[in-house]
Amino acid sequence: MPRRRWVITVLSLALASSAMGASPPTTRPAEVPNVRRPANDEELRYWLENMLWHHRFAADEIRAATGMSVPEITSALRRFDIREENRPARPASGPLLVLPYPGGRHPRIGFLEGAVEPQRETKVSIFAPWDDRSYLVADVPEAIWCNGSLLYLAHTHRPTVWTEQGIELEKLEWNRRPDGTLDFERKLPNAVKFGTKVVPRHDAVWFEMWLTNGTPQTLTGLRVQMCNMLKGMIGFTTATKEDRVNDKPYTACRSADGKRYVIAAWEPCEKLWLNPPVPCLHSDPQFPDCKPDETQRLRGVIAFYEGSDVTSAFRKLDATGWRKLTPTTAPTWPGP
Repeated sequence: MPRRRWVITVLSLALASSAMGASPPTTRPAEVPNVRRPANDEELRYWLENMLWHHRFAADEIRAATGMSVPEITSALRRFDIREENRPARPASGPLLVLPYPGGRHPRIGFLEGAVEPQRETKVSIFAPWDDRSYLVADVPEAIWCNGSLLYLAHTHRPTVWTEQGIELEKLEWNRRPDGTLDFERKLPNAVKFGTKVVPRHDAVWFEMWLTNGTPQTLTGLRVQMCNMLKGMIGFTTATKEDRVNDKPYTACRSADGKRYVIAAWEPCEKLWLNPPVPCLHSDPQFPDCKPDETQRLRGVIAFYEGSDVTSAFRKLDATGWRKLTPTTAPTWPGP
């Protein structure tokens, strides 16, 4: 059966089974405790388009992301006329497609025990320019270390300073701006604030992350993990360390056929690495020490390259000026 008809068919079959006596759950699935039910019709439509049109979610994945029952999902898809067949085409000259990651589908292939209950508010999907089915999930940030302790973690794996105190952090969402940029900011219980801005361009995606110290102490050892998960990238799911090309702060991962690359870089860069079981690609930065009431910033970029000389792509990225991104001067598409 063609993939484009599969989702709706599954939903229809599930609805039919419900009519015959089966009862799909109308509350969020117990095994997925961090679902996000859309608050209103506008949000519901946005997330259904996000999940079905772009991420190509199946029924169980939509249910896991939203906590909605299959009949509710089927009804909403019909009401909004959201179908595989009317997915909008991406403009060839437009910016790279960047969307908030909806949850409901784990962004990793392996090492799942290292990312239980992944939170969606730090994750964005960046779709490849050569294939609208392929996307990577950038976790920006995955983790923040401070003074030797884990200040923030975007999933459940090891204790943070907050879980050790029994403090649960508020769930957030990306702010979706009219110009296509995304941003969020979180204030932690100790008055430290951090946030990220995402700027899609036609040639790359630019990032800025900031951290403001609201404590009376200087914050040191501010290491940050920026995880680029490749599960959704066709041709990259078997990535190994031999597929990397490193030129700090740049790190690139080669596709299995050797014809394409995913590139990531953050400044100031502390570490480049790849974790094959996930698989994920890292250019991990570190904030300078941050004094009370001070704000420090990091800049990053993710790009795609087709060809055999990926180091030439590094030099072209150098020339774009991504390291100088600021909240007030961030260029948006079409950009230089």
